[in-house]
Amino acid sequence: MSNISVNYAKLMEEIGGRASLVCVTKLHEVPEIEELLACGARILGENRVEEVERKFGDGELKKRYPGLELHLIGHLQSRKAKKAVELCDCIDSVDSLELAEKISRCAAELGKTVKVMLEANVSGETQKYGLSPEDVPAVAKEVVKLPNLELYGLMCMAPFVEDDALIRGVFAGLRKLRDEVKASVPSCVKLSMGMSHDYRLAITEGSDFLRIGSKLFA
Repeated sequence: MSNISVNYAKLMEEIGGRASLVCVTKLHEVPEIEELLACGARILGENRVEEVERKFGDGELKKRYPGLELHLIGHLQSRKAKKAVELCDCIDSVDSLELAEKISRCAAELGKTVKVMLEANVSGETQKYGLSPEDVPAVAKEVVKLPNLELYGLMCMAPFVEDDALIRGVFAGLRKLRDEVKASVPSCVKLSMGMSHDYRLAITEGSDFLRIGSKLFA
């Protein structure tokens, strides 16, 4: 067995069904991705629309691996929204109402419905994208009204630090924010939080989707 298959098996055993695994395939090419898919992975995450188009644009991997779901997890520029909607099943990094409106228009033009998450900058780091937590409930109420979109949850990134208490606080903050939003937007139920360095903490705080790359491809 290769490292990829071994790493995937170990990780799935550790997660034990408590969350879904979004395999982050940025920086990795189709042969490695196929090896991962052959292990049973079916949710892939990419950061850039250009990479999604290059690797998946011909539709071959989706044909060979039924159930494959592509998530855009990186920042999306408005001018690339149409291509993202065309290629991706879920856009998990919506960080403004304006971007949601653009995605909605593109989805309507293409005759499809796209699942979206709102990205919240819970940690308040200036270098990170995302809505301020205070704005999320109001934006969610507007996004859920848009046609051809399904708002299904919230996403965040914790600081890349060794302070478990700080990381756990960020994840707990997103969970509380989700609970607040869910009261008025019942479809907004899922949490995408936790990466290779902090996924264990994310699981304990109720994450539904773990975005893991380096641990899989090590």
